[in-house]
Amino acid sequence: MIVDRRTVRSALALAVRAPSVHNSQPWRFVLGRTSVHLHTEPARWLPATDPNGRDLLVSCGIVLHHLRVALAAAGIRASVTRLPNPDQPDHLAAIELHAGPPAEADLGLVAAITCRRTDRRRFADWDVPDAFVRELIGRAAEQGAVLRSAAAGHERSLLLAAINDAAAVEDDDPACRAETALWSGRVADDTGVPAANLLREAPVARAAPARRFAQGVLEQDEDVDDGAVLLVLGAASDDPLSQLRAGEAASAVLLHATELGLATCPLSQPLEVDSAQIRIRDAVLGGTLCPQLLLRVGWAPAGPELPATPRLPIDETVERDRI
Repeated sequence: MIVDRRTVRSALALAVRAPSVHNSQPWRFVLGRTSVHLHTEPARWLPATDPNGRDLLVSCGIVLHHLRVALAAAGIRASVTRLPNPDQPDHLAAIELHAGPPAEADLGLVAAITCRRTDRRRFADWDVPDAFVRELIGRAAEQGAVLRSAAAGHERSLLLAAINDAAAVEDDDPACRAETALWSGRVADDTGVPAANLLREAPVARAAPARRFAQGVLEQDEDVDDGAVLLVLGAASDDPLSQLRAGEAASAVLLHATELGLATCPLSQPLEVDSAQIRIRDAVLGGTLCPQLLLRVGWAPAGPELPATPRLPIDETVERDRI
């Protein structure tokens, strides 16, 4: 039975709401009669920010999980083969489509795709319940990754130090500064981080560690305390498959956090600098895991709802199989 192509395109249009480094959307889909193939898009790779390509693969893993969620909600079963062709490293996944309701459909996650925002503001000072953190840890485990909390104490201090050191390294790198400026503060583009989603003043390190993007328009009181939990997403290895699967786990965590009413902000910068990545691996994860992404999770501050960031038209990310 052939799966309806329009339904698949609708699922893809929802999936590409996935977050990506600098909202670069570094993915491309090839749509076959009964399959979808996920590829990287080298033209939207950020070589200065992401020289090792981890951000690119994690971003593509997030969109892959978003697509799995959207297809399931549309009544399409999907069988995923990751890295199907060793001779084509840009071919990240082959998704075979089957008509019929899948067992794992979760309509709440679909709603979370449209509601989720990357919130770079300082969060409210309310504590995130331990039960919520345990649920997020469980969602990561279901996708084959490990989520560790550095909520307080020595581990949190070590993590904050590594975050700030990585920011200092990239701030001193002209190529990184130029790339970040190019991809942020935008007003009418389909990629990049728009000014409407950025703070006018960079957050102070003790409250909400964040990359120094271009100036935005969001205002926030400097005295707001930040009650965010810092989470480290890790994998047993640091190969492309582990990075892709870490992205899928990140998607599951971000969407479930949104279901729980929490605000979220992925932090990739600390792992873009080798020295900071090693410090997090050894000092925070005890040398047992390879960190793939950091997540800030908490309660959104009072204020207006953040706007959705733009996305490329679906025809610019999806093409028909020419075979």
